[in-house]
Amino acid sequence: MDLNLLVALDALLEENSVTAAADRLNLSPPAMSRTLARIRRATGDDILVRVGRTMVPTPRALELRGETRELVRRATAVLTPVHDLDLARLNRHFTVRGHDALLGVLAAPLIARTGATAPNVRLSLLAEPSADQRDPTRGHVDLEIGASEPVRPEISSEVVGTDRMVLALRRGHPLAKGKVDADKLGRMSFVTVSRRGRLHGAVDDAFAERGLRRRVIASLPTSAAALEVVSRSDAAVIVAERVCRPASARLGLVVRRLPVELPPAPMVVTWHHRYDGDPAHAWLRGQVREVLREVADGPADAPG
Repeated sequence: MDLNLLVALDALLEENSVTAAADRLNLSPPAMSRTLARIRRATGDDILVRVGRTMVPTPRALELRGETRELVRRATAVLTPVHDLDLARLNRHFTVRGHDALLGVLAAPLIARTGATAPNVRLSLLAEPSADQRDPTRGHVDLEIGASEPVRPEISSEVVGTDRMVLALRRGHPLAKGKVDADKLGRMSFVTVSRRGRLHGAVDDAFAERGLRRRVIASLPTSAAALEVVSRSDAAVIVAERVCRPASARLGLVVRRLPVELPPAPMVVTWHHRYDGDPAHAWLRGQVREVLREVADGPADAPG
């Protein structure tokens, strides 16, 4: 049996596309189509069938997906030589994509750490896209940093910390003094952060469960933009306390606790499982983990 068929099957079952699987394995689409035909003969199943303009896995293919992925992972580990990671000679280009506030606190210390220990490593830090993309499965992104844990089994993840959600206002805001209660909250106008332009989000759902509502007048694509608007108006914004501390301090904003305790915002690092055993990637994950944990463990800003 040609065990290379397992690698091709793994790619096909992740991509659900002959063209995308071919691109991932550096093959031409005709060559990938011939490989799919061989897989079909070997398994006695169609594996992928066309439905409209897309291809979907058969029930048998769905049964094989997890086992195939694990076999490829184990085979890769067996055939990968074990060697110590030489950071001084490591020559890699890593791409990290994430929420703007998380990248804001991560970028400077991560670049400094990398330059001090691995001078030949280059970093590309990318903002979150306005729509969901599948880059982690295609090898275009090494790490994703955000607040959501993945639902796809081929994506590995780690929650490295959490942050409290607080209210940020300009210092001269008429409602900035003293404790913020439900009455004050109801009289405020809010901007919200949404890369898709949504005016309603998880915060509003959490408020509704507690019998509260907020009036949202605008959405901004980044936390930095929202905080800038808040510093120049009577709008308020709800942000992660420690992650947004540098921007809030720079803009002279005041931070207040909310009248209800919202669920903490997790700091989640995700990556494709193909990097699980990559020593250089594990080193990068470790650097990101340490920086974000220092942020998560920092002192609180909002008075009790």
